[in-house]
Amino acid sequence: MDWGYINARMRGMKSRLLDRRALDNLVLQPDLESLIAELEKTPYKSDIIEAKVQYTGVLCIEYALRKNFTRTFRKILTFVKEEEAEKYISLFLHRWDVQNIKTILRGKNIHITNEEILDCLVPAGELDEATLIELVRQPDVRAVIDMLATWQIGYSRPLTEEYPAFLKAGELALLECALDEYYYADALEQVKLPGYNNGLIHNIISLEIDVVNLRTLLRMIRDNIDPKEAKKFLISGGKEFDERQLDHLLTLHSIEEVAEELKTTPYRFLADLPPSVMRTRKISVIEKQLERFLVQKGVGAFLGDPLSVASVIGYFWAKYNEITNIRIISRCKTADFPLEQLKEELVYV
Repeated sequence: MDWGYINARMRGMKSRLLDRRALDNLVLQPDLESLIAELEKTPYKSDIIEAKVQYTGVLCIEYALRKNFTRTFRKILTFVKEEEAEKYISLFLHRWDVQNIKTILRGKNIHITNEEILDCLVPAGELDEATLIELVRQPDVRAVIDMLATWQIGYSRPLTEEYPAFLKAGELALLECALDEYYYADALEQVKLPGYNNGLIHNIISLEIDVVNLRTLLRMIRDNIDPKEAKKFLISGGKEFDERQLDHLLTLHSIEEVAEELKTTPYRFLADLPPSVMRTRKISVIEKQLERFLVQKGVGAFLGDPLSVASVIGYFWAKYNEITNIRIISRCKTADFPLEQLKEELVYV
């Protein structure tokens, strides 16, 4: 097993992803039934057929996407034996453990049904479906954390430490930020040694931390949150912004000022957004641009050394983006979004 073989497999799998024409064809479908029928003509066919046994409409598509995503990355693990590739796959899939735990905690915090929580989970990480089901069965936030601790799952540590603060303030964001901080710190620790592959992985992780921090920072400024309070929700380890720079950005008074400060960074594209976006504080538009930037950087890894982890990184981000685009299309069809507005929501790479 060598990098040349892995690269060939990754590029073969990438060639089967939906191209722009295929995505545009999905966008043009008049309703969810037509969208599901069209997806049956794609590599999602078997997942859609399985989903149709239990679900209809958007739930059918969501189930099929979750199954496909999980199956795809389990498949990659069966043929990737290079230690560094396996390490990156594990790091990438752990993000879904974090997302699933967040989803469960949110569900318990607002008291929605177990079935509704389960429908939102993607068992692609280390926490398998049986484990997630058991966590969902717990009665409240505290019980979920205690169960993670009983199983000696690492994510229980930051949650246990931050739980008293959550209990006092009632802000679930404190627990979510603690999870993110733990995940990113662990990921960066695993790729701290010098080397081409570790450098590639470190770069994309630290880039993602920057994007997460900018999203948080912009929301805090929009909502006029005190900088000292807002600082608790920022994550260390970013590529472009250290603690001092983040502290400075938090002192700014408007989104326009932040965009102006970013003109000397890779995020200068935010300054080119229409003035109306800044004036009306449309954070969702800015977040979409940040997401597009991150996805393009991730997929761009395909241009790296073919005898490295680059193709694995590139494929993961391309597949993640494809799944995200299909979810956006299905949800927009449900909400009867205008066609042009729907297209603006997609990220083409």
